[in-house]
Amino acid sequence: MFNVCADPSTLTEFFWVICYLTTAKHFAFYVSFLVVLVLLAIAAPLSLLFGFVATIGTRSSNWIIQIFSKCYINMVRGIPDVVFFLFVPLALDQFFEFIRHKIICFDVVEPIWQGTDFVVCKSAKLPLSTAELWVHQLYAFTLALIAFAIVFGAFAGNVLSGAMRAVPKTQTETGAAFGFTQKQIFWRILVPQMWIYAIPGLSNLWMILIKATPLLFLLGVEDIVYWARELGGSKTSMYAYPHPDWRVYYFAGLLVFYLLMTWASSKVLKRLQIKLSKGQATMAGKELQGY
Repeated sequence: MFNVCADPSTLTEFFWVICYLTTAKHFAFYVSFLVVLVLLAIAAPLSLLFGFVATIGTRSSNWIIQIFSKCYINMVRGIPDVVFFLFVPLALDQFFEFIRHKIICFDVVEPIWQGTDFVVCKSAKLPLSTAELWVHQLYAFTLALIAFAIVFGAFAGNVLSGAMRAVPKTQTETGAAFGFTQKQIFWRILVPQMWIYAIPGLSNLWMILIKATPLLFLLGVEDIVYWARELGGSKTSMYAYPHPDWRVYYFAGLLVFYLLMTWASSKVLKRLQIKLSKGQATMAGKELQGY
């Protein structure tokens, strides 16, 4: 990074630390924190969207849509998260390559499944072998993001379903008495009022989502866990900056990062719950009104 870092063996202790912390790999480590934040920023609303759609599906008059939505919520919640996180990216990757193989390499007669091997032509591979590194990383991140959205969307769907059932029936009955259609009752009465009942469950789900981000490491994404293990491992004299096993210090840094994330999240979510509770006929709303 700096000219003074050209020969690490000649550096004093202070400059050795400065140069060590400004290597290219350390900057990749710092960027990986941004990767985690981007994942949370996209996965949270996407999961909420999946859950909301599934919740609407469970209330559908079409029994096929209703059964599919209920199966999605119950099946995904019943499977260990790690299994699903490993299955979804692999299944999606093979599905995309299968479609590309059928379109691009339609003249290939060899079967795609050869025993336990999944073999497609080189042109159908995703990403292509000639693609740059960032393309491979973006593709892996996208598959991981979809996996997170599917898994946490099922949990969000369960929370939203319970929140809708928690809205007093008198609210919907009053709307019907005023001549509201079922669609108007749903969008103007049920949906606006369900959020106060959903906030506690969604808050817990957000905390779980934060704690699940280290699973990116298992999905082939170079996240903070990957770089903490890579940089913290012992380095011999063959490296420019040799050091003993420092993984405990790197993972302690991750511990502080996640504690700060959960602490800040709890503060924001508490403020949001107070704001949504104002004027509501709930225990929290009555406390705000001084009952």
